[in-house]
Amino acid sequence: MQAIGLYAFSLVGQLLPATRLFGFKRWLLRLAGAKVGNNVRCASSARFQLTGPLQIGADTWIGHEVLVVGGDAPVEIGACCDIAPRVLIATGTHQIAPHAAHVAGKGYSLPIRIGDGCWIGAGAIILGGTTLGAHCIVAAGAVVRGQFPERVLIGGVPARVIKSIDALTSPSADAIE
Repeated sequence: MQAIGLYAFSLVGQLLPATRLFGFKRWLLRLAGAKVGNNVRCASSARFQLTGPLQIGADTWIGHEVLVVGGDAPVEIGACCDIAPRVLIATGTHQIAPHAAHVAGKGYSLPIRIGDGCWIGAGAIILGGTTLGAHCIVAAGAVVRGQFPERVLIGGVPARVIKSIDALTSPSADAIE
């Protein structure tokens, strides 16, 4: 039932102003079976095409042309997250079948958990089996799979921890003067 409701959200969403009517969009997502916190703001072009449970925490922004797609695995997006345009969140993948007619063998999906306060840069790809700790930053264009601790900057293809975000915000001795 949730998959049909999310599909309906995508159809109706196209008719709504891009960055308006957020309360109505929250209501539609909840009607579709998603658990959606207060003050979630979702751009009208965002698409949710999955059969697993979807949860979005309060005060989260889902940007333009974000696609959340996959199978039965859950997608959990924490509170106070910012997801930039054209981010792909995909739970689904395939077993590798090197000697079969299709090398992409049987499909399966893995859960995705994005911790509270994360910022996902434009065009990033979050793959199934990923857990981002709270307050991570994912660089634009990164391809992310795996487990990442809290408060780190993640970037690259494949993504890796670049540095602690505390190092990005700590004032230097010269700046204090």
